Amino acid sequence: MANSQIVGTLDSWEANAAFWDAGMGANGNEYWNLLQKPYLQKLIPVDEEHPERTRILDLATGNGMASRFLARRGASLVATDGSKEMLKYCRQRCAEEGATGMQFQELDVTKPEDFESLLASPLAVGGFDVVLINMAIMDIETLEPLADALPKLLKPNGIFVATMLHPVFFTSRANRIIEVLTDPATGEYYNVRGRVVREYMKVEPWRGVAVNGQPAHQIYFHRPLHELFATFFKRGLVMDGLEEPTFTDDHPEVKQQGRPESSRNYTQIPPIMAFRFRKLN
Repeated sequence: MANSQIVGTLDSWEANAAFWDAGMGANGNEYWNLLQKPYLQKLIPVDEEHPERTRILDLATGNGMASRFLARRGASLVATDGSKEMLKYCRQRCAEEGATGMQFQELDVTKPEDFESLLASPLAVGGFDVVLINMAIMDIETLEPLADALPKLLKPNGIFVATMLHPVFFTSRANRIIEVLTDPATGEYYNVRGRVVREYMKVEPWRGVAVNGQPAHQIYFHRPLHELFATFFKRGLVMDGLEEPTFTDDHPEVKQQGRPESSRNYTQIPPIMAFRFRKLN
């Protein structure tokens, strides 16, 4: 998870680390298994003949869910996080799983000096084929240090891949609605779900929770799409992948009949967004 200069951001992830790790466990939740993992598989290629030659830097790794998934595909990983507690759980999970090709480093993505230290270290020699940040951009106060570092971290034709809460439907603080309508042909009632977006271009940072019951609130940072993507376009990166994963009727096991407001029931609204940028030279 990402560090920040706003008081409480890093502290909240330090406080939530044990709760988060216990909730995600070794295999993750349905958001990971049905939304994130399939699209990381799609967007991140790993050399089939020599997978260990695919070098990946995982930023804001949390308990290492994405790092362990990519290590199982044979890639070589450097897993980093701004939270000491999160990185501790990442190390533990990787050790329990026997993950190989793994290295670890504390790194705060809001601090240019942390990227400079990484770039000057043996870990970054030769550059990376992939820089990944999974479900953390909305937790980061400033993306400028990350964006500045990407052209230096990536090999030619290397890729930057990110997943995050969808800016239109989630970090905008859009409200969930459920309408009960009547079919005029049959007279039967049925529910229609949607989101009401009242603010989008400018939304102040706000406190929320990823999971009910977590010990501390976290801070969300909203960015409209043009602002988000321009951060990376300005560094000469080119977008070549954009996905909007959503729960579907093919996932009946995640339906929340007892919680009609659950995002899992909104099959027309993507909870997250995944995108890929490429360094061309």
